[in-house]
Amino acid sequence: MTAVRKAAIPVLLLMLAATSIGAQDLASFEERTHTRVLDNGLTVIILERHDAPVFSYATVVNAGSAQEVPGITGLAHMFEHMAFKGSDRVGTKDWNAERAALAKVEEAYAAYTRAKSAVTPDAAHVELLRKNWQDAIAEADKHVANDEFSQIIDRSGGVGMNAFTASDMTAYFFSMPSNRFELWAFMESERFRHPVQRQFYKERDVVFEERRMRIESSPFGRLSEQFLAAAFIAHPYGFSGVGWPSDLHSFSATDADVFFRKYYVPANMVLAIVGDVNPAEAWPVIEKYFGRLPKAPAPEALRVVEPPQIGERTVTLREQSQPIYMEGYHRPASTHPDSAVYDVLAMLLSSGRTSRLYKTLVRDQKIAAVAAGFNGNPGEKYPNLFTFYAVPTPGHTPDEMAAAIRAELEKIKAEEVTAEELQSVKTRVKAGLIRQLTGNSGLALQLAIYQTLQGDWRELFREVERIDAVTAADVKRVANATFMDNNRTVAKLENAPKGAAK
Repeated sequence: MTAVRKAAIPVLLLMLAATSIGAQDLASFEERTHTRVLDNGLTVIILERHDAPVFSYATVVNAGSAQEVPGITGLAHMFEHMAFKGSDRVGTKDWNAERAALAKVEEAYAAYTRAKSAVTPDAAHVELLRKNWQDAIAEADKHVANDEFSQIIDRSGGVGMNAFTASDMTAYFFSMPSNRFELWAFMESERFRHPVQRQFYKERDVVFEERRMRIESSPFGRLSEQFLAAAFIAHPYGFSGVGWPSDLHSFSATDADVFFRKYYVPANMVLAIVGDVNPAEAWPVIEKYFGRLPKAPAPEALRVVEPPQIGERTVTLREQSQPIYMEGYHRPASTHPDSAVYDVLAMLLSSGRTSRLYKTLVRDQKIAAVAAGFNGNPGEKYPNLFTFYAVPTPGHTPDEMAAAIRAELEKIKAEEVTAEELQSVKTRVKAGLIRQLTGNSGLALQLAIYQTLQGDWRELFREVERIDAVTAADVKRVANATFMDNNRTVAKLENAPKGAAK
């Protein structure tokens, strides 16, 4: 999932109708925002908003599917699920007995996978070991207090409890009454102090079902997965974010523990809290509970760099399905100086009913039911894709979508956008950034995301200033540097008659 950038305070929306957020506005936020790095390396941000006796938080871990390697794809998402299973103190009826039972589950699973992977597996022996593994799971399940973590949060007034795994990060969030702050601090720190991989293999089946729903059962999901795999030949952005099927059937609870110990360390995490919180009272509580997380070095940076693309790549699926067209162009990471130019280009070309693609393909030519696009596919931390997609109307084809999209790209490369159109786009980009930051929950998430990906939560506000500085010459320059034939990856889903060869 691609992270969206958004911030809070209704007055900002009014100000943006006429001007950008200036230094004085950032200064007013800085007066109410308190940041501290704990001794174990955890970065904590508190923003005071005393409008109501509630607070929201977001924990962002600087690890997602881009940190996976072949054999464990989908494991970042899998661990997100496991973080709701509790700890050695939450979610168990008898931890000592459960710990021993879980160790037997892993021993049985390792024996089963070794036998199954043999060059000439003995079917009867494999089946016996599979049964031993399933029996061990059943024994371990006797010690589980099902859904105890979630139930405690629900009983204490917590709302909106959820999480997501993206290519670049994993995030956890919900809101609670302010008078439950200490309980929240215990619960949120507890699941990262000593997570337990209880019911791991049952949950692995749930994750595999998610893959079936999102990929196998979705034409767009199937096409998108193949599109990214073609566009990235070295970088893990080309992996399936939800996981390849064989990995989802093979990685283990032991693998999840290894992933946790490497990436879920305080130095690789950011916690942002927004709402009715008094920092003077909150810091001792945060130190007491989150200070328990063991100190460890941050994981090494990802080494692999996607090589420059030197020729167009094309993927074609032929199915009995609604035709779909996609094309993408490699672009720099969100920290690049031209990132704001790409935001403007996306709004100008492909975002909403006022965009050029919508007006041409959908409104005027009526050859597409949908024509849109976006940056940050599948993530933003590393160089990624500026992606366009279109769904043809009956009687029209993916190739017609390609021709129409290319015509619009050639226009933006050849002619400078007018001052009026550029100003309109800037206004809409800025409004979009701010409109989605009006609540405590959204603001907490975006503060944590910006601190994680940009190194400073203040970049949330500075981004608006960068968008204001974009010129028509910038738009033309970046379009010409990006929308080139040898930088393009195409994915087409063509409708195949029943019985036709695929």
